[in-house]
Amino acid sequence: MVQIKTPEQIAKMREAGLVVAAIHAATREAAVPGATTRDLDEIARKVIADHGAKSNFLGYGGFPATICTSVNEVVVHGIPDEKTVLKDGDVISIDCGAIIDGWHGDAAYTAFVGTGHSQELLELSRVTEESMWAGIAAMRNGARLVDVSRAIETYIRRQPRPATGRYGIIEDYGGHGIGTEMHMDPHLLNYVSRKRGRGPKIVAGFCLAIEPMVSLGTPHTEVLADDWTVVTTDGTWSAHWEHSVALTEEGPLVLTAPDGGKAKLAELGITAAPDPAASA
Repeated sequence: MVQIKTPEQIAKMREAGLVVAAIHAATREAAVPGATTRDLDEIARKVIADHGAKSNFLGYGGFPATICTSVNEVVVHGIPDEKTVLKDGDVISIDCGAIIDGWHGDAAYTAFVGTGHSQELLELSRVTEESMWAGIAAMRNGARLVDVSRAIETYIRRQPRPATGRYGIIEDYGGHGIGTEMHMDPHLLNYVSRKRGRGPKIVAGFCLAIEPMVSLGTPHTEVLADDWTVVTTDGTWSAHWEHSVALTEEGPLVLTAPDGGKAKLAELGITAAPDPAASA
């Protein structure tokens, strides 16, 4: 069952989304050579506390931290610790969420630590991020879930191939519904699968966390012995981008973007829905 939200509930989700955006801003600034991933987790905890929010990651299925810190070949669900010290040239994806009055926000971004990154890595992150926005743009009233998947995959496949030969669209993980829980129906693939059919129709009140994960090689992953950390099976590096998005009667609202997605959607010829936070 897909949970359809009222405008008032979407406004609460926007509050949670802005906390997530604040976590992103603080951790991005702190993701420098010499910082540990535990340092970043402590920063996220403080931001959540300062906003009177709760973490939806800490304790989720036993997860021991407030954010996921996935470095280089780690695709998702990396656990922050004191041993992982960021180095010049690393790539880190930070995934985090927050809860306000029972309503959830969830988003991820990829950042470059220090300098000296190859053009191939820079392009990997760009392609992944832009494919997310292609998926957001496809979230229209009357569209089907598969239209979002198709938009993400089509964008990636139309980009020049990397030297490794092909971008790997991670198969085992994808986006999801979000609302009174962090992970809800429907599951969103980042590619089209005939086995999954067209999926539910997208209508006003539909909320999705759209999150492509892409590697420079394989689409396949494995989980390490900690039962959380997900890595590519061929050791190639990856990128991960995510926003929580609500479709309203007046268009999409990117709940976890500071401006509600207004600027980027305008580039794509789409008018973002009015931001309830702007009138709060």
